[in-house]
Amino acid sequence: MLDHLIKEKKARVAVVGLGYVGLPTAIAIAEAGFKTVGIDINEQRVKQLNNNRSFIAEISNESIKKVSGNFYASTDWNEIKKCNVIIVAVPTPLTKNKAPDTSFIENAAKNIASNLKPETLVILESTTYPGTTEELVRPILPKCYLAFAPERIDPGNKQYKLQNVPKVVGGIDKQSTELACSFYSNFVEKVIPVSSPATAEMVKLLENVFRLVNISMINELKMLADKMHIDMYEVIEAAKTTPYGFMAFYPGPGAGGHCIPLDPFYLSWKARELGFFARFIELAGEINELMPHYVVTKIISALNHKRKAINGSKILVLGVAYKKDIDDSRESPSLEVIKDLMGKKAQVIYNDPHIPQIEIDGGKIYSTPLTTEILKKVDCVAILTDHSSYDYPTIIKKAKLIVDIRNATKISRDNIIK
Repeated sequence: MLDHLIKEKKARVAVVGLGYVGLPTAIAIAEAGFKTVGIDINEQRVKQLNNNRSFIAEISNESIKKVSGNFYASTDWNEIKKCNVIIVAVPTPLTKNKAPDTSFIENAAKNIASNLKPETLVILESTTYPGTTEELVRPILPKCYLAFAPERIDPGNKQYKLQNVPKVVGGIDKQSTELACSFYSNFVEKVIPVSSPATAEMVKLLENVFRLVNISMINELKMLADKMHIDMYEVIEAAKTTPYGFMAFYPGPGAGGHCIPLDPFYLSWKARELGFFARFIELAGEINELMPHYVVTKIISALNHKRKAINGSKILVLGVAYKKDIDDSRESPSLEVIKDLMGKKAQVIYNDPHIPQIEIDGGKIYSTPLTTEILKKVDCVAILTDHSSYDYPTIIKKAKLIVDIRNATKISRDNIIK
């Protein structure tokens, strides 16, 4: 019965959690022809979406309007009673002690359980430790079809979108896997079934551990190269010429976003539970958290060469998004850099064309318009996110001192520190 509803696109779908993963997923499902409701606890967000207004740069108002016949948002968990397929895309943060906070998953599962009808498929997409689906979710939802299918959304990636990135699916049994694969095949080009939810959970963590370890490794080598007076960017470009066995990663202020700096610790936490110590993950995390403070040290050193103290210096930070050309500052190392600079009594302003305001220690800071007057006025410009819209030739020409953490300027000059 459910398989027929999915194939005929008559299944009603609920997406729980309308964030940077849930909203694009809900829009893609609605575009495929399924009646879709997005459930979120944020009343303002729900109202905004129902007025065809997006809060994510990559999702246009027009794209929401186009699917308004198939999509609406709600704060009411009773909507679950109408649905045959439920996707859970809620946050999975870490506690201060870097332990998994699965409270959002648990809360979603309990609310689903209170409203679940027979013959329903529930799919967890939130990144989590291996075993979550079967050990945590299944006892709360014992009577539904259940699968894990990790999200693979890469904000700012113009080549790979939700529809053309293969979807990994692992169900608690053969039927759950088949139903989930059948569902995703309606709007994803390639679906890859695996043997279990734990395998699918591990797939996502492997991807993020791989990135964290390699980003941290290249940042550590950059610090070493600086001491040896070697241009690490030149090294990387030369290394890229090998036709085998090398993948380029680039130095920066540290990995940010909702995945790379957080998710690997779900695995290291689970490893400790089993008496195993994931040392690569812990070391990579340590280096990653060190990087913003290393950036501050570079800024202090650059100012010192200009006979300037950090105390009282006017510093313009360019870019607070965690990667170029997106509007997401979650876990951005730029925020830690700004916080550290302010703690050292620097006068810090920032510009980001995608993020109009940020919060540092409970206080709001607003993006400063990037003008030639501002560039001339500040003592140092720190390029932390290399947005494409920045006019780098003008920045190079007008700024007294530039600390270029992303190699955005692509040149070497006396006033440019990389």
